[in-house]
Amino acid sequence: MEMILNDGEVRVLGCLIEKELATPEYYPLSLNSLVNACNQKSNRDPLMALEETDVIRALDSLRIKQLALVSAEGGRVPKYRHALMEKLRLDPAELALLAELLLRGPQTMGELRARAERMHRFADLAAVEEALQELMDRSPPIITRLQRQPGHKEQRYAHLLSGVPETVEEERVFPPEAARLKVMAENERIFNLEMDVAALRAEVAELRRTVEDFKLQFE
Repeated sequence: MEMILNDGEVRVLGCLIEKELATPEYYPLSLNSLVNACNQKSNRDPLMALEETDVIRALDSLRIKQLALVSAEGGRVPKYRHALMEKLRLDPAELALLAELLLRGPQTMGELRARAERMHRFADLAAVEEALQELMDRSPPIITRLQRQPGHKEQRYAHLLSGVPETVEEERVFPPEAARLKVMAENERIFNLEMDVAALRAEVAELRRTVEDFKLQFE
């Protein structure tokens, strides 16, 4: 994408897509509904606590970028919807996958299929892969496939609306060597001995104070 979205814009856009596909009867969204959607505890990573002013700023910025607008179905209060159908011409399958990536960050193909089920039903993983490939083949691409993490079999996918994501490789954990286990055991034994000595010293000091107090009674 040519435009780079911040965290607030990503959350607002993801919520607008999600609610259109998952609960169309309540879409477009009022400001209050959109704030609640942004801050809900389920299907969100990371959890956020956006204020109404934060959401308004994100909406204004998305409107400038032609990704969101005030709906003509506003009624008594303004209501908001996304404009990705007009801007990017995405179909429901592509929108559902993009919404999940916006709302929960990088995910595997299997995770995307399971979590996007409430927005769009995919027949199988091949259907998910086809939609992901369509998003990657865009010019410019909308999502990317991340490098496989050490110790993981499946690759993850991430959206590019916030720029190219930084991939953080997980530190590989090796089982400790026999010598290390021996050192760890010796360190623990020494630590326990030191604690015992400290406790004995405290008891001796307390006994000395008791004896001194007893002596003072006869002086």
